[in-house]
Order: sequence, then structure tokens, then C-alpha cells
Amino acid sequence: MQEIKTQEDPRNGNDRARLAALSKAELEPVVIEAMLEHRRLMESDQLVFDEWERAKSDCNIPFDQVESMEAECLARRKKAVVQQDHLSDLLDLLGYIPKVPGDCHEPEFQGELSPAQADRDPSQSRPRG
Repeated sequence: MQEIKTQEDPRNGNDRARLAALSKAELEPVVIEAMLEHRRLMESDQLVFDEWERAKSDCNIPFDQVESMEAECLARRKKAVVQQDHLSDLLDLLGYIPKVPGDCHEPEFQGELSPAQADRDPSQSRPRG
């Protein structure tokens, strides 16, 4: 199997062409790894954000430290946007969202839908009367 770097700039045509040349079977593990990496980044970003939120309300933390934490949050957010775009490109190339090992999938809904749910999914609507 080819080893493909998934963190390259998604606007790089060479990267996209190389990925597009892969079969679905070769591309799926690349997409799954990108999905897992995205989740890890989001979790660590959330920890940094939560720490910044706590620091903002703590009068004992110097303002310049709070500003530094805010800058880190903003930088991480920008990186997350680029990573999300890249993941989106990978999913577009694959054409479906693969199952990720360890994900819990909800069992199929067996009960009646609320009117709001029925409005969103016309195939599941029930007669109104």
C-alpha cells in the first residue's frame, strides 16, 4: 500500500491528484486516519479553549497570559479549518463516510417520529389528521 501524507496543503493539486489516483480500498485507510487525527486535534483544541475560558475569569492570571492563550486558541482554530477542509476533500474523493473502528453506532430507530422529525424526513411522515 502507498504511504500518503494527509497533512499537505489541500489546495495543492499534486497532492489531490496523487490521492485521486488511489483506489477506494487504498484511500479509505487514509481517510480514516485523517478522521482520527481530526478528532484528536479537536479534543486537544477543546482542552486549550477550556483552559483559556477558565483563565479569562481568574483575576489572578495576568492579562498578557490570557491574551497569549487567546492567540493560541485562534491559531489552533485556523489550523483546524485547514485540516477540516482537507478532510472534506478526502471524503469527497472517497465518496462516502467510512466506518471508523471503535465508533458506536446507534441502533435503527424503531418508534414513531415526532411531527418535527417527520417534517425533516418526508419518507417517514405519517398522516396528519
